[in-house]
Amino acid sequence: MSLEGVGVSLFGAVAVIAVVLAVATVWLFLTSPVTVATAVNEGEISPFIRDLADVLLRALQGLLKYL
Repeated sequence: MSLEGVGVSLFGAVAVIAVVLAVATVWLFLTSPVTVATAVNEGEISPFIRDLADVLLRALQGLLKYL
């Protein structure tokens, strides 16, 4: 595999991860605004990260059910 192919693959992987995190964050803003507001207001990010990880885990479990 050439260096250009690796660069394109790496860029694609980073882009997919960024899109997934952005969509999960927007989903969390829409479905759990109190958690997000509390985390931002108190300056503690751990509840936000925990809920974001939970959203991503549930989405992954939903996808794996179809395999």
